[in-house]
Amino acid sequence: MGLVVVVFFIFLLLGMPVAFAIGISGTVFFATTPGLPYTIVVQNVVRSTQSFTLLAIPLFIFAGNLMNNTGLTTRLIKLANSLTGHMYGNLAQVSCVLSTMMGGVSGSANADAAMQCRVLGPSMTKRGYRKGYSAAVNGVTSLITATIPPSMGLIIYGSVGEVSIGRLFAAGIVPGIMMMIALMITIRYTAKKNGYMPESKEKPSLGDVGKAFLESIWALMFPIILLFGIRMGILTPSESGAFAAVYAIFVGVFIYKELTWERFKLTLKDSIRDIGIIMILVALSGIFGYGIVYDRIPQQMAEILTGITSDPIMLMFIVVSMLVFSGMFVETTVVTLLLTPILLPVVTRVGIDPVQFGVVMMSIVTMGIITPPVGIALYTTSNIMGCKPQETAKESIPFIIAILGVITLCILFPNLVLFIPNMIFGK
Repeated sequence: MGLVVVVFFIFLLLGMPVAFAIGISGTVFFATTPGLPYTIVVQNVVRSTQSFTLLAIPLFIFAGNLMNNTGLTTRLIKLANSLTGHMYGNLAQVSCVLSTMMGGVSGSANADAAMQCRVLGPSMTKRGYRKGYSAAVNGVTSLITATIPPSMGLIIYGSVGEVSIGRLFAAGIVPGIMMMIALMITIRYTAKKNGYMPESKEKPSLGDVGKAFLESIWALMFPIILLFGIRMGILTPSESGAFAAVYAIFVGVFIYKELTWERFKLTLKDSIRDIGIIMILVALSGIFGYGIVYDRIPQQMAEILTGITSDPIMLMFIVVSMLVFSGMFVETTVVTLLLTPILLPVVTRVGIDPVQFGVVMMSIVTMGIITPPVGIALYTTSNIMGCKPQETAKESIPFIIAILGVITLCILFPNLVLFIPNMIFGK
């Protein structure tokens, strides 16, 4: 398996698309292992996409794109602005609150980062915000989307690790809100230091907030309806994805009346592209994953790590350090697909709850989208804002520290993560 990993990283360094690097390097395992028929390669590509749970991914992507094209985002921005207009760096605060609300809509951190840069970026520049600061804020706050349901990362983790997606969705709520609070405090400190003054000197009236809240109610109700449906057994995670798509069409056509035929065609085009990228990664990772199981990598990794320490907290910090490093070099979906079957047996062996680990893992690996050298959101937000990635990375440091602080609390105090899923679904 060592040769396979080396081949994989060589392909990455040569600039080969990640999906093909995974598939070809996984095939190398079969070529170098006597007695393995090549038919297993094809079987694993097909088998990886046959999970009924994974059907939730394309459906939620489609629903998220629908909601972004129905005027729902602009209403959420209005609500966020009414709540934060009196704060230092209020446009950056809007980004933070919007990411928390958008987590229940898009489920994608990369999509959220790009959208917020396009929508909020020009206004932030006019108000005197440094471009690198704006790119950093919009990139890092999008990490909240990795925890607030319906998170694409949690769906993939739950599917690969056979962990309850309903419990994962519920578990992400408190850490997501904690991230929002930590980032808002960091924004206030950095904005005050940089002289980014509030837009309004007075706090918003209850009437203004209430009006903006009612306009956004259809978006805010969405994650609550999903959790309720899953908890009551009305919907499976996959069926909740189908419900999400129908819900988005209903809101766009009958409530906001902004989903035109042209916007619907654009939504289909964007969704097909996004779904294709993710599902080809899922399919080809099946080849790589077979070699991981065949060579008993999870068992070997468990023996190595538990040989270092059997203390759950210390082990979590060691694993998190590995994930931080992995997320800096490999795309989030790939890390999740490849490392979940390796690390999940290790942490459960020492008594760590797989739901707690899932939320921590997805928060950490998603952070890789804003860290060099291969952070997708780092380059996307920098390109949109017209600044160098180095500037964005430098401005991101205090916000990344805040995120790491929240993750540390989630490790030290598991009930912060498990309180809501235990309350909804039972222990």
